[in-house]
Amino acid sequence: MTADQRKKIYILMINMFIAIGSFGIVIPILPAYLESIGEGGMAAGLMIAIFAAAQFLFSPISGRWADQYGRRKMIIYGLLGLTISMFVFYLSDGIWVLYLSRVIGGIGAAMLIPAIFAYIADITTFDQRAKGTSLVSAAMSLGIVVGPGIGGFLADYSLKLPFLVSALVSLAAVLFSVALLKEQDAVEADPATAMDMTQQEAMLAKIARSVKMPYFIPLVITLVMSFGLLAYESVIGLYLDNQFNSTAKDIAFMITATGVVSVIVQLFVVDRIVRRFGEVVILLAFIGVAAFGFLLSLFAGSYAMFFSVSLIIFLATSILRPVLNTLISKMAEGEVGFAMGMNNAYMSVGNILGPLLAGALYDINIVFPFILGLIMLIITWTITIVWHRSRTAKTAALQ
Repeated sequence: MTADQRKKIYILMINMFIAIGSFGIVIPILPAYLESIGEGGMAAGLMIAIFAAAQFLFSPISGRWADQYGRRKMIIYGLLGLTISMFVFYLSDGIWVLYLSRVIGGIGAAMLIPAIFAYIADITTFDQRAKGTSLVSAAMSLGIVVGPGIGGFLADYSLKLPFLVSALVSLAAVLFSVALLKEQDAVEADPATAMDMTQQEAMLAKIARSVKMPYFIPLVITLVMSFGLLAYESVIGLYLDNQFNSTAKDIAFMITATGVVSVIVQLFVVDRIVRRFGEVVILLAFIGVAAFGFLLSLFAGSYAMFFSVSLIIFLATSILRPVLNTLISKMAEGEVGFAMGMNNAYMSVGNILGPLLAGALYDINIVFPFILGLIMLIITWTITIVWHRSRTAKTAALQ
């Protein structure tokens, strides 16, 4: 990569880290804060579902806007939405206003994330894209690791302090982007192409046609992966407490360790294995690894064994996430922003349905969420094999 490419990627990494980290700051204290204003588990669940639902509904539109009006604008507007969301959260104790803040935050995330990955696709070649995507994904993972730790520390001073710090950090990211981030692809860069894309097809028709897009199967894989991972994460604390009498410290240590593994893998492993084996082969291999991890979780008889199994699952998903983003961006020539918006939308569907269904199944039997995840991953692995063989056959027929 050139020095200019690296500079742009570093700016995007900082933005992603700040955005995800600022959101992660509030995670450890959210249950205690909701309890302090007389709310409980239902409100906590709705906070997650509302954020994901807003992200889902707005992702295709914001992805299209990133293609039409520019990546930089969507990144700045997305960061601004997250900033406003945190300020609203900090300034109010009314539950309905807090729900509104999650809607604003979800819209901000829908603008930000597709635009960042589309920007990466703009400034990298096909050969460089896996590395660029994995670097930004590593910044996401690092934000997930660092944010909750900072939030837990700040909560010792005040339950509301993490919300204020999160808002101020997000505001700093807005100013940082305005000053340093340059437009890469927009109406300004190619007005004729942008206008043609605007007139080509209505948004609702485009969404309805998603099943016919060349990157539809990777979108489905994204949905299933986020479904399984969020289902797993949403019950893991309850499961550890029920099965192994684990403390909050034990659970926090597991989350941090899996986050560190994700960062290391995305920084130093993803690009190398994609260059050697290709995206589809990596997908098949690590969907299988994730499924194997879910299978092992059914037989984990101790905290140490379950910890090891969790590392396997998060290792697989930390590789699958950037590989899927890379594959979709490569298959979406001419509409990368919209494709990444669709990717974000499908991921949000999994983020909504996963925790809801896992919670319901957990109340029936505590191992049912893991069985569900295993079944869905096996189905996804099978679909990926059929899709890969179909693509290979079509390629061979054209030669």
